[in-house]
Amino acid sequence: MNGAERQSGDLCQLIWKVPEIISYLSGLFSLAAGDLIYTGTPSGVGPVARGDRLAGRVEGVGEIEVEVV
Repeated sequence: MNGAERQSGDLCQLIWKVPEIISYLSGLFSLAAGDLIYTGTPSGVGPVARGDRLAGRVEGVGEIEVEVV
């Protein structure tokens, strides 16, 4: 946040494996290519305030940056 890394995580840290998550959710919803599944957050979570800039990336997928207004 605002140029300082606050969170960093890896899929191997998830409680449930990706195939298990997809299998469960596909029983509840129709999933399609490009859908995002949000699973939670690694340590380092904290409050954000107006004016903060948040950036994230998923290796091999893309990046996103937003400003809190």
